[in-house]
Amino acid sequence: MDDELSKAKSEPKTVRIGVALINDDLLHNILLRLPASSFASAACVSKLWNLLCNRILSRPKLASALSLNPSPHIAVEEVLEKVLSEPIRPHFAVANIGSGFSLIGAFRLISKRLGSGTPFIISTASGIIGRDALTNELKEVKWGDIGGDSADEGGYLPAEVINNGIVLTVGFVPGLKVDAIPLLRSVKEPQVAMLDKFVMDIKDYTASVSGCTSPVGIIIFGEGLADMKPVIDVLDYAMPMETVIVGDERGRFLYRSWDESRNVCGSRKYLSDAVALVFARDRDTSSVTGDIQFHVALSNGVSVVGPIHKAVSVRLNNSDNTTWLTSRKEGQFEILDGQRMLNDINDELENRIESPDLYIGVTKRRKCCVGFEKPGWITSLALHGVIGGDEEYLYVNGVNIKTGDCFQFYHSDPNAAISSCSDASVNLKNLKLYGNANNGHDMRDVAVNVIKKEVFGGFIFSCYGRGESFFGRRNVDSSPFTENFPSVPLAGIFCGGEIGRASSGLIGENKRESSARCCLHVYSSVYLVMSS
Repeated sequence: MDDELSKAKSEPKTVRIGVALINDDLLHNILLRLPASSFASAACVSKLWNLLCNRILSRPKLASALSLNPSPHIAVEEVLEKVLSEPIRPHFAVANIGSGFSLIGAFRLISKRLGSGTPFIISTASGIIGRDALTNELKEVKWGDIGGDSADEGGYLPAEVINNGIVLTVGFVPGLKVDAIPLLRSVKEPQVAMLDKFVMDIKDYTASVSGCTSPVGIIIFGEGLADMKPVIDVLDYAMPMETVIVGDERGRFLYRSWDESRNVCGSRKYLSDAVALVFARDRDTSSVTGDIQFHVALSNGVSVVGPIHKAVSVRLNNSDNTTWLTSRKEGQFEILDGQRMLNDINDELENRIESPDLYIGVTKRRKCCVGFEKPGWITSLALHGVIGGDEEYLYVNGVNIKTGDCFQFYHSDPNAAISSCSDASVNLKNLKLYGNANNGHDMRDVAVNVIKKEVFGGFIFSCYGRGESFFGRRNVDSSPFTENFPSVPLAGIFCGGEIGRASSGLIGENKRESSARCCLHVYSSVYLVMSS
């Protein structure tokens, strides 16, 4: 009898379905091959099936796909079929589309498949990065300057034909809670964004799910007409250095929050200036796979030129959101007008680079506060695009420049960007080799004995000025990620302003002649890498 009991215990366990007996290992292999929707149904069949499903889907996972099909219905269907072709439980979704697709149409198609409980953000972009849903080929697509065989006489397709495409990412992040939180603007007071409420909503949500007010990370999308500089300044001030912040400064977006009270699309009371996808620790989950961590690297694409200047006369033009200014060079008394400043910079750049874009990097020390707390000081480096200059003023985009602020000129620089891409690749290689036990530490200083981390996905936010036309060859912006993690899902966009903030100095920032931190970048690529 004892021998028979021992034999019975050693035999594989089975589960009865109708008259068939299926071995646990066989059932595991079947469940492993199910698409996401069937996998979700299978998890509800029995406790045993649910247990096996939880074992299969125990690690964090990102699924991403890109489609350039000109039909929005077909393109959305292609990326949905790809990202949902394997077991996954959507904790969040991010989609980016070309302006040739209807934002609300794509939003409805994807929302219907993902269900009402998945936080979801969809935005328009100037280009997309990802792997093709049908061929798995990596593609960097920047819209607006693409020729084609069926073009008009000038050799270019109309923008509405060219700007068709979508990249979709669905994430499963056990141990984290995720929700979409909007920055609202009252219709009754359209000049004032509810910035304090935005920050408090993020902190309150994080505290409600994690017991602290510090999110792990924030992916933020700004509305094209909104000024995101004060928003990012306040977030930088209010959030601890361990909170990673990345995103797109300018675009159009729709979102769906898990909390219905935040879904104000179509509301007569509020408009949305930005939306943040907030990732917070889940205090109710004891993760057996280790904490999910966010890591950030930067490929910088601008270089300093000329001496430090100090703003002397500053005028704000509210009608077009520009600033007019004169300056002195550091240590000198002569006041320089706009034409003189530009002549000096052009002399510095002569024979170095052809028609670069110019910016001034202004070091700003400003008071900042949230709610009724005591104000504190923040020092930031803000990059303002140079519009032009004459014998009176230098004209730059943006506001909040004051008399006495110091600034330097910056110019777009492909050579600096190539070098910085190499630095970013080395940075990510260190993460690949050694992992990073403490979120926020500079990846170049990682010790060999830290815990090995597994990278499971990433996002890229790259300047629209970069891409093939900037570098002279394809797929440079994605190369730091793909060189180190060739089989790891990634998604990216070309945007009108890259947001990147992390606790350690981003690669490239330490080369700037300024101790101020820059969170809104130009001509850069920001890499968000997720590991566990």
